[in-house]
Amino acid sequence: MIGKRIFELRTECKISQLALSKAIGVSQKAIDYWERGINEPKASYIILLADFFNVTADYLLGRTEL
Repeated sequence: MIGKRIFELRTECKISQLALSKAIGVSQKAIDYWERGINEPKASYIILLADFFNVTADYLLGRTEL
């Protein structure tokens, strides 16, 4: 679920994986792996993603809707 939410938010904001990766301090490959469900972000990155997209961590985790 988190990968799908990251992808949706990123495309809604019209930013690239590279731009998002630079904004939160990870590699572009990490963003790609998260979006494809290969890996999941650590809690610290979930917080950074939530802050970046102005959503809750629960939303990213699929526990709530906007």
